[in-house]
Amino acid sequence: MTKEEKNKLLQKRSAILSHGVQDLRNQQQPRLGGWLLILVAMLLTLIIIPKGGLVPGHYSPGDIATRDIKSPRDLLVEDVLLTNAKRDEAVNSSPTIYDLDASAGTQAVERIRQGLGLLHQQGDIENIDTEELLLQLESDFGVPLTVEEFHPLLNLAQNQNISGLTGDLLSPLFERLVIANLQVFEADQARGILVVSLDTGEEVVLDSFEPAIGLNDALLRATSELWLIPGITSAQQQTLLKLVQQQLRPTLTVNQLKTEQRQLAAQEQVAPVLFQVKRGEMVVREGEKVTSDQILKLQAIRKSGLDNRNLQTAAGLLICSLLLIYVGFYFSQKNISKFRPDSRDLLFLASVFLALFLLIKISIFVVAGMGNTFAYIDSAILFYAIPFALGAMLVRIVLNSETAFLFAVCSSLFVGILFGNSLLLVIYVLAGSLVGAHGVRHCQRRTTLYRAGVWIGLTNMALLVGIHFLTGHSFELQLLWKLGFGFFGGLGSAVIVNGTVPLVESAFKYTTDIKLLELANMNSPILRQLMIEAPGTYHHSILVGNLAEAAAEAVNANPLLTRVAAYYHDIGKIKKPLYFIENSGGQRNKHDTLAPSMSALILTSHVKDGVDLAREHKLGSELIDIIQQHHGTALIKFFYDRAKNQADPGVQQVDERDYRYHGPKPQSREAALIMLADAIEAASRTLTDPTPARIQGMVQKLINNIFIDGQLNECDLTLKDLNLIAKSFNRVLAGSFHHRVDYPEPVHIVRDKTASDDVASVSAPEKVRNKSANSDRKLSEPPQNTEAASAEDSPEDLKRLGIS
Repeated sequence: MTKEEKNKLLQKRSAILSHGVQDLRNQQQPRLGGWLLILVAMLLTLIIIPKGGLVPGHYSPGDIATRDIKSPRDLLVEDVLLTNAKRDEAVNSSPTIYDLDASAGTQAVERIRQGLGLLHQQGDIENIDTEELLLQLESDFGVPLTVEEFHPLLNLAQNQNISGLTGDLLSPLFERLVIANLQVFEADQARGILVVSLDTGEEVVLDSFEPAIGLNDALLRATSELWLIPGITSAQQQTLLKLVQQQLRPTLTVNQLKTEQRQLAAQEQVAPVLFQVKRGEMVVREGEKVTSDQILKLQAIRKSGLDNRNLQTAAGLLICSLLLIYVGFYFSQKNISKFRPDSRDLLFLASVFLALFLLIKISIFVVAGMGNTFAYIDSAILFYAIPFALGAMLVRIVLNSETAFLFAVCSSLFVGILFGNSLLLVIYVLAGSLVGAHGVRHCQRRTTLYRAGVWIGLTNMALLVGIHFLTGHSFELQLLWKLGFGFFGGLGSAVIVNGTVPLVESAFKYTTDIKLLELANMNSPILRQLMIEAPGTYHHSILVGNLAEAAAEAVNANPLLTRVAAYYHDIGKIKKPLYFIENSGGQRNKHDTLAPSMSALILTSHVKDGVDLAREHKLGSELIDIIQQHHGTALIKFFYDRAKNQADPGVQQVDERDYRYHGPKPQSREAALIMLADAIEAASRTLTDPTPARIQGMVQKLINNIFIDGQLNECDLTLKDLNLIAKSFNRVLAGSFHHRVDYPEPVHIVRDKTASDDVASVSAPEKVRNKSANSDRKLSEPPQNTEAASAEDSPEDLKRLGIS
């Protein structure tokens, strides 16, 4: 196998180790992320949609209210009684429709004339077929006649002028407006009537007609008119009156169907009478008797909660929630390098998001209940005391700034929707959340949280002043209450986050900066064990922490995480401390009796042992990853060279893969900084005369070697960062290897036994220059890690493992 093939194989193995876990996360993330997206959107909709307080109970007039009830929203309540009264008024004022049959009287008179004329045409009475004539008359007049009535009428018809005379007498009467019930007509006429002609279908004005008469009056007048016929007998008059009564019909009749239709249309045109109930208006107070008007308002509140429009609103909010969260997540994942949440992160974000809105919703109910306690304060002002910023602060402490920014934007938009699509409240929540997230970016002390809370409170106060004047209000007492509650909301966010962080660390196994502060305690069990069993490694880890922390500050990495990870990066050496030169204590090197391959195996095993110990002591995934990555896939050059020197070229070929760490390579800047600091701290111990120039040359050489070996390919350190890192290393090492001034030996007083007590001879002072603590070190090739094993009484005693 050629060297190029070996390098390709090593790169492939490193890529598998580096990205294996991440690829698995990426495969699981779409499934979990999709279900979480749907679940969060649905639960968020259920939290936001119900507005206001509890649904009021059922009351009857006179019942005693058991609690204060306010309107949760602006409502328009229908006054049913007044609406019905107005509709009845519209019905009463609607005109009654009458049908006018103007030709009815003329047609009746004509039929009477024709009938009498028919009788007159029969001539001889004795030869008349009575039965046939009775049937014909009955058909013409529409009334059956008996034989007793027929003969008087037949005798009357023998007068040739009788038909014309009868028609002339009855025509004026029949041509007038005849009403079946004159009293009802006059009452309707007083309210208003509408007369429609049956012939033309058009409205008719009654002014052109003579005054209407009732049907009974028309019959009485007909009776009196019939007596004017010359020679008429009583029997003839009664028979003729019977015919007239049958033919006389009302000229004006009520069209009941059209009248009812017109009244219904008039009723429907009357709009409901509504009165407004403002949001927050007190509907009924506890202990009061409930009135009818209050019951109407309570019914309106109850119906508003069951309104079908809520379903439409919920569907719209669900769609908007899905799109907003998905678009924000997709954009951040594709365009923000630090936004790489795994399944645990997604579950954490979903939990915080829902918990935040559940807290806000509960706060709304609490504020609704407290509104009566502080009657002199507008209830809407109490909402500013809600700790809106705690979600973004918590996300920033646990994850990073980019994720906190996305969280702040999404949460502020949904808060605006929750509070009635308030844009000003969106600005208020967004600004406070961003200030809070920035304030806890490096939370290395508990007081940092409270300092961030104060800044949030001050930001809230400034925004409330601007919003107050922006909405057109003048300076008033309510503004002072707003400022007070806004400041309280900022401090409340800090207090809640302070108590929530330990729960988050325990539930989601996160290692926050506050947790790192606890791990930085040098009296922790694992560090005490390291100090006792591997004191050289313990001292080395502290120096690596100093170097790495300074470099982290230079490149804007996490200094606290870097320092704490440096303390724990070599805890795996506890298992076999004497196999590492810094713990040998001048004893014979144990690697002298081992094969190079076995020595390499022991050295690489400390990474696996360190990961196991970190998991056992629950140090957190961040520290475990750094422990696993702090050597990357570096070559253990000392034992690799020894193996090549001991191998027989013709028989055995040394495989470079057996002398490399298993990786993966550093994935974060913090892991890369510890790799560099680890190698440089080890190599610095080999400098014979650690002048600033020699230190600078050593640092630059080691960083170049690590960079050329490709160990930094998978982290986001730039060449500019490497330059800043080298400068910080030079500064720290120059301070460590400072020189001391020469001190003279102490003056020894030698007393002469023969001399008196006050006589003494002083030995001449011998000036000896103290050598530097590092002057016994021999310059050798700078290695890159602390696992060097030197052979006793050998020129390689002070040489450490290097990285090609």
